[in-house]
Amino acid sequence: MGWLAVGDSYEISLVDGKVAARSAGPRATGRPLKTLPKALRDDPEVDRLRQLAQWLDRHAAECLARVDAWVVSSLPVPTALLARVWPDPAWRDALRDLVVLGDDPAAPGFLRDVTDGGDLRMVDLDGETVRLSPTTARLPHPAHLPALADLREFADELDITQRVEQLHRGTWSRPATLTDRDTTVTDFRGTKVPNRLAVRAATFGFRVSGSQVRCRVWEGGHTVEAALGFDEDYWDSEATLGGLSWTVVDGPTLRLAEVGPVAWSEGMRMATALSGAATTTGRTA
Repeated sequence: MGWLAVGDSYEISLVDGKVAARSAGPRATGRPLKTLPKALRDDPEVDRLRQLAQWLDRHAAECLARVDAWVVSSLPVPTALLARVWPDPAWRDALRDLVVLGDDPAAPGFLRDVTDGGDLRMVDLDGETVRLSPTTARLPHPAHLPALADLREFADELDITQRVEQLHRGTWSRPATLTDRDTTVTDFRGTKVPNRLAVRAATFGFRVSGSQVRCRVWEGGHTVEAALGFDEDYWDSEATLGGLSWTVVDGPTLRLAEVGPVAWSEGMRMATALSGAATTTGRTA
């Protein structure tokens, strides 16, 4: 953004998300000062700029959370919507370089640009820039990505960094040894977690409800919720984790053999992140 004059001696602006000042006048160098001058700290214009910076931070976090939800549930997103939000730097930062699927599910590409008309400009696995015009695009969960190893290797070659975890998101697959009666994963039962479990859960984007930490995904035409139990004294002391199970929201508890690949992976990812424990149950690269 540009620089705003404050009085006769200074100009202020946002630099790297923080309020910065520089000297004004014929001898000014144009470089931001290392610290905000004391005379400006309580200035109303500085306060308004601080509030703008806070709003921009919240907006960026909301964009990341929304795109992460699209990835987790592999939802089809209208390309007209992508075109509408792309000019916004916060949305563009969250979306750029994610792997996208258009009309051909076997032809993934890295999203580099979206035109005003909704065309997607992507880099495919041959290194070619292609332009696609699908009505909707999917930002798939890695459990649904074709040629995942090739995509990871190619992303490393291009030095691509994704703001939303997709390619390098931890994934777990459902073991083949489950019985039809199994409804609970017990790998994490008895694990002690230091206090402030609720804060730890919120940091990872999970929610606490009652004596469970939960995360939801949309899969197979309905919302599935993974729930990790814990004892109820977690506010004042360390928490002890219990079992991990899955239910259809407003529906039945699922047998483990019925849990879809994304719901399984995200539930195991949640439990592993909160417990800090390593488990090999269904872990994939």
